[in-house]
Amino acid sequence: MGSLFNHFPQHIFRAYDIRGKISLLNADLVQSIACGLVKQYLDAGQKSLAIGYDARLTSPTYAKIIQKVCHEAGLEAEIIGCCSSPMLYFIAGQFQGNGIMVTASHNPKSDNGIKWIIKGEPPCPEMIQHVAVEARNCFSSERVHLMTELEPHEIKPEYCLAYQKFILDDIHLQQPLKVVIDGMHGSAGHCAALLLNKLGCEVLALRCQADGHFPDHAPDPSQLKHLTHLRQALQLQKADIGIALDGDGDRLVLIDETGKVVSADRLLCLFAEICLTQKPHAEVVFDVKCSTMIRDTVCDLEAQPVMIRTGSSFLRKYISQSKGKAVFGGEYAGHYVFNDGRGGGYDDGLYAALRVLEYIQAQGLTLSQALAKYPERFSTEDLYVSTHQHDPAEVLKLVEANSARIPAQISKIDGIRLDFDDGFGIIRASNTGEYFTLRFDANSSARLKEIRDLFVSMLVEHYPDIAHDIPDAQ
Repeated sequence: MGSLFNHFPQHIFRAYDIRGKISLLNADLVQSIACGLVKQYLDAGQKSLAIGYDARLTSPTYAKIIQKVCHEAGLEAEIIGCCSSPMLYFIAGQFQGNGIMVTASHNPKSDNGIKWIIKGEPPCPEMIQHVAVEARNCFSSERVHLMTELEPHEIKPEYCLAYQKFILDDIHLQQPLKVVIDGMHGSAGHCAALLLNKLGCEVLALRCQADGHFPDHAPDPSQLKHLTHLRQALQLQKADIGIALDGDGDRLVLIDETGKVVSADRLLCLFAEICLTQKPHAEVVFDVKCSTMIRDTVCDLEAQPVMIRTGSSFLRKYISQSKGKAVFGGEYAGHYVFNDGRGGGYDDGLYAALRVLEYIQAQGLTLSQALAKYPERFSTEDLYVSTHQHDPAEVLKLVEANSARIPAQISKIDGIRLDFDDGFGIIRASNTGEYFTLRFDANSSARLKEIRDLFVSMLVEHYPDIAHDIPDAQ
């Protein structure tokens, strides 16, 4: 056995998907993972599924491997080609809600991964670990090392057209808008640009052809430096809106007509307003890294704010199981799910952008005007701090104990979050690496610093190395 078999990469089986370096997630491991996935579908009584893949160089090959394992087990599997994750979720509806997507989302080109849905829902963490167990068992048996040539990428028009029709039947624009869209060389841009054109928009498409080399940078629109090209084009063209999609199209970042990047917190508030206008008093769901402003906005609209743990699969599962109570949900990372009688019930960056276009046009507003009632907060981005080999559970236990003396509402849904009347702070252990994620938010820069310093003070005596690594709030 090779060294890979002796050191099974357990860490790539994460809380809501499988993702890692292709040096680990190679063809052999994908074949073994496919065995675990097939068992999960068969145990659930399923007989067919759709397989999609993103722009990464290895993705069509990995899709072919998964399809072969499915067929050998008597499970019908149709490869729908290079597509976005939302398109895969939509097409999976023709396969009893079953689908596998080969993608590493916004990660660098050195990575790949796998997402899946069974009967319309993403797997829970325990199901992902069950696949890991099956994959490890397959690894333990002798097999010939897979020698595979890279398969070509293929866009299958019939699936792209079906997905487009679904959205065209939903979204209605009365007048054309000027749009700049940046696909970041991912798998969503091609179909998205076509759809915008069919809606009558004047479209400038940037990097909308899939290219797994990702020649500029990783397909991650959450990093401000990755939006320079889009912002410049928007201002030069005097466009109404800029749309940036991540590598597999399930995350969205918007830029308003002035060239300002719209934060996820502000966009979540706008979406809550849009959905609650039609369905008042319902639930709006958001993850633990979101601003206090979202909670306050939902309460002001006389609806129910619901905070859940971070992870788009947890968001989709909560909404699908809410029996219609949750009309919308979003994450700080840029995932947005509509459940107001429209949309597909999954995170689709393009669809979310189109709901914004439809709304601002109907209201006769620019995007900046529509967002004026939700001013930018004083907040940090995600802050990543090493565990310094300390036990994360013990660190969080200390923070929880120290929080008892602080006049704040404590939440232990995902890490430790303290909510104040004028802001919040959170520290949570990463699901993927040896680090903590922190974020702070407040009504003023002075208060932001106070909340950050409060977390530092709770750690400095017992974990000074962690405390000193927490960046100053700006």
